[in-house]
Amino acid sequence: MEQREVPGDAVMIRIGQAIMLLHAGDREEARNRFGVIWSEIGERGAALHRCTLAHYMADTQDDPGDELAWDLRALTAAEGLAGAAGQGAAEDKAPGPGPEQEPGTQHREVTAVRALVPSLHLNLAADYLKLQRFEAARTHLDRAWDAVGVLEGDKYGEGVRAAIGRMEQRLRGSAPGE
Repeated sequence: MEQREVPGDAVMIRIGQAIMLLHAGDREEARNRFGVIWSEIGERGAALHRCTLAHYMADTQDDPGDELAWDLRALTAAEGLAGAAGQGAAEDKAPGPGPEQEPGTQHREVTAVRALVPSLHLNLAADYLKLQRFEAARTHLDRAWDAVGVLEGDKYGEGVRAAIGRMEQRLRGSAPGE
């Protein structure tokens, strides 16, 4: 998945560095760095930070239940940001406590998170499939399909669409009675 970074955002830069470690195959060091960042931002950090970090932290987990928990955190953060943006806040600030942001920051964050939503649901479908919870896997795969309209026709968008298609085939081959 392509990282969509907010320019000048030190936390996103640190998350991006850990993502590079993950993509280079150093899952343990990536997990350690994500853990440090999470301890700093926690559940009250900016939604984009929580969503991105949790999304990638899930990929560092060995236990499918832990992976599911991190993917659920990512989706919760994404839904929280989208919900706050939908309320039409008068000020352009991140939801919850935290420092003031430059004008337009929340709009950029909402746009970045919306682009993650299909992938978040795809990952949840994969998590539930690993846990043989087929109905939940189907629900999230359907939500991934429903959300792909926000994706552009670029390499990232096409990659997510293709991955959703592959998951569709896996789920059809794994579900009981099929």
